[in-house]
Amino acid sequence: MNAGGGKKVERLRKRYATLREELGNLGLICQGTITERIIETATGRKGRKKRYGPYYQWTRKKGAKTVTVNLAPEQARVYQCAIREDRHLHRILEQMRQASLQILSATTVGVPRRRRMVARTPKSG
Repeated sequence: MNAGGGKKVERLRKRYATLREELGNLGLICQGTITERIIETATGRKGRKKRYGPYYQWTRKKGAKTVTVNLAPEQARVYQCAIREDRHLHRILEQMRQASLQILSATTVGVPRRRRMVARTPKSG
């Protein structure tokens, strides 16, 4: 246990409790990415292009495969919010891991470090 670390540990514990409360306030979570696509095709008249879209695609990993799903505009907005919440979840968890490690290091006694061995040279005799 580190001497004088009581205030620091208490501050870390309060931070950890705040992060735990933030977990409870998260909404729906979803992994992946939303991409907006616009398709342009040449019409052949004076080089004008015709535009179609926007189309929304949600891409995610499922196992070792990449899965892409087309979404309606309203779906894309809802999924984007869920993806944002998922990223927030990962940030919270990383902060909780860091705080936990600092608390554990400050409140537990570890194995004492060994003294460094000095190489002995044989005596010539």
